[in-house]
Amino acid sequence: MKPLFLPRHPVFPWQKTVCFLTLELEFAEVRDGDRDIFIDGVVARNRALNGDLVVVKLLPEEQWKVIKPESNDKEAEAAYESELPEELCGHHLLQQSLKGYNDSPDVIVEAQYDDSDSEDGHGNTYNVLVDGVKKLSVCVHDKGKDDASAQVTKDESCPMSPDTRATSEKSLQRTAKVVSILEKKHSRAATGILKLLAEKNSDLFRKYALFSPSDHRVPRIYVPLKDCPQDFVTRPKDYASTLFICRIVDWKEDSNFALGKLAKSLGEAGEIEPETEGILTEYGVDFSDFSSEVLDCLPQSLPWTIPPEEVSKRRDLRKDCVFTIDPSTARDLDDALSCRPLADGTFQVGVHIADVSYFVPEGSQLDNVAAQRATSVYLVQKVVPMLPRLLCEELCSLNPMTDKLTFSVIWTLTAEGKILDEWFGQTIICSCTKLSYEHAQSMIEQPTKKIPKQELPPISPEHSIEEVHQAILNLHRIAKRLRQQRFADGALRLDQLKLAFTLDHETGLPQGCHIYKYLDSNKLVEEFMLLANMAVAHKIHRAFPEQALLRRHPPPQTKMLGDLVEFCEQMGLAVDVSSAGALNKSLTTIFGDDKYSLARKEVLTSMFSRPMQMALYFCSGVLQDQAQFRHYALNVPLYTHFTSPIRRFADIVVHRLLAAALGHREQLDVEPNALQKQADHCNDRRMASKRVQELSTGLFFGILVKESGPLESEAMVMGVLNQAFDVLVLRYGVQKRIYCSALALRSYHFQKVGRKPELTLVWEPEDPMQEPAQQVVTIFSLVEVVLQAEDVALKYRAVLKRPGPKGCPCLEAKEPDLEPEDLEPEA
Repeated sequence: MKPLFLPRHPVFPWQKTVCFLTLELEFAEVRDGDRDIFIDGVVARNRALNGDLVVVKLLPEEQWKVIKPESNDKEAEAAYESELPEELCGHHLLQQSLKGYNDSPDVIVEAQYDDSDSEDGHGNTYNVLVDGVKKLSVCVHDKGKDDASAQVTKDESCPMSPDTRATSEKSLQRTAKVVSILEKKHSRAATGILKLLAEKNSDLFRKYALFSPSDHRVPRIYVPLKDCPQDFVTRPKDYASTLFICRIVDWKEDSNFALGKLAKSLGEAGEIEPETEGILTEYGVDFSDFSSEVLDCLPQSLPWTIPPEEVSKRRDLRKDCVFTIDPSTARDLDDALSCRPLADGTFQVGVHIADVSYFVPEGSQLDNVAAQRATSVYLVQKVVPMLPRLLCEELCSLNPMTDKLTFSVIWTLTAEGKILDEWFGQTIICSCTKLSYEHAQSMIEQPTKKIPKQELPPISPEHSIEEVHQAILNLHRIAKRLRQQRFADGALRLDQLKLAFTLDHETGLPQGCHIYKYLDSNKLVEEFMLLANMAVAHKIHRAFPEQALLRRHPPPQTKMLGDLVEFCEQMGLAVDVSSAGALNKSLTTIFGDDKYSLARKEVLTSMFSRPMQMALYFCSGVLQDQAQFRHYALNVPLYTHFTSPIRRFADIVVHRLLAAALGHREQLDVEPNALQKQADHCNDRRMASKRVQELSTGLFFGILVKESGPLESEAMVMGVLNQAFDVLVLRYGVQKRIYCSALALRSYHFQKVGRKPELTLVWEPEDPMQEPAQQVVTIFSLVEVVLQAEDVALKYRAVLKRPGPKGCPCLEAKEPDLEPEDLEPEA
């Protein structure tokens, strides 16, 4: 499959394949289904950073890395352990010379953030086990004699004995070097701390300080002393915990160190606001105040009212029972719903989306800034908006009992969800109430009960509680049928655990956290948003087959998926990956009768999220093969984003296309390549936004562990290596690695039982009179863990709880401590 981004770059005669490089992992993730390409060390990276679009040259085969079936844990973790501190992320590969080969590159590589996308079929995770599943599958082979056991005691060295099997039984990992950076997507900014150089008598010591980035993927940076605080040289310890932002200004080809300039002092490391500002800066998020030129584009006469001439152009729905359903804290209300029963037993269902494009004139300074920001960025404690708050929270937001401009899709539907008629148009609504998901859920769960007025938000006098309640019930029934049909038609979802925090109102510190509950009311809203997005996609593509801004989701990476299927077979699990629907059915039914089914499904879901690719915006006129338009997870031929224009610029473009398709405005004066460039930028900013959200969640969870820990939870084992094992912590949804060397063990023993990797832990008894306790750890074992803060700011580790003197069989009989609600990403 020819990737979308190729037309933007020259096609070289030596080009063999196009793949994605995640420098966070120093791996090139190949889109054609082959194994990833390993970029071995800083020199091989050739000054490229995470996110950069680069050209790489494959090294000769004799320099490819040999992956042994029983590879060392440290070696494996270098490939995929993104959250480990720098000292634990080294690899043990032979350093090969990068000189002496011809200069013709072999591969164009585009970097990607290791994030998930909202409708990719999977949700947000802490991607600690990014490639763990593949490593596990590689570690097991059918051929030859299977001698994979090893005994290790505290006094023995960690590395395992060399593997003596034939080369044919080993897997080769392709390696390469970066020869050119086509596009610098990384901001070249980093947060970190300042240190004095170690060599006090050197010339460098008199000119430079050493900037040590928090992100170990960024090189250490020499910073001129004149940029440092005046008393830094005489009082360096005063700045030992001060967080700075540094920007790389130069990086010589033959140097492991870059040259940089301090941009700003943020404050104390480990505090929320300095850390947050550092995250935003590193990922290039514009969080500055909007300029006066931008604010001048907004209505100046407030309070603003809809002009009479605009009212006359639109379908007036202000008397209809229209309402919003959102998180209780939401201020930017993009979407509203309505449901009116008709005399023939059918229903008129409407999705009403804020008409943001009315307030954002094309080509204006406001439009330019919104296009550049491309998305709002949601942090745990605040939002960095794409648009000024006057628009986000007032003029565009569908606040109750206020006339609002909207774009609507209205269907006539049967009770079974069959579409009989469809209408698109510009409308005016007046929402009668602002419901939270919890309000709507209480109506769904109590269909016959009259909800007390005091338990609900204010409702406009033109409509009653009973009318809203009945509309919710009708929408719920239709949504259930739509959802059933969608999955019967082959859709996929990979539900993953998502953390939500409760914050102290005064300090802003996390007081606690819980797994977000995905309710029927969430599913109700999602179904109709998906329906609207699909309907609009078809409408704009019919009108502008060369100019439609759509959203595609490529199939999963075939090689990685195949490795995972092989691993599941080795674990005795039959998973059908022939289609999205087949995979969804397998994951839904595979653990049906097991009392740990939910926890085991979470583990397998996390594993199958890894091969999934990201959904991408694209211009229909640039991608020639319409088979590539498809959305894999939704299993539909066309899809777009229409329902969130307050927080996504792509939706504003889609609104403009829809208005032109309906004859409400002229056709967009933009060439397909220019629209593709905007789509690429939206993709980049969306990926960065996702990563920032994950880091914000990680920041707050790290603070919670530090302030309220240690935290105990049950965990399920996801992967077993010869000196460590990986777990999914069920109460908090985080993935961590537990090292045998960090436990109070007398010895540990790795072996394969059949094809399954297994660690036997022999605990040092607390009482010398007791016998050592043995504990067997294998895939899907349920264990007790403790999350403990480390000395490094906001870092935490997972430690296995010591079992009783008779071992740990009791752990196998405990029900996972987890709420049984599903999670599914927002559409």
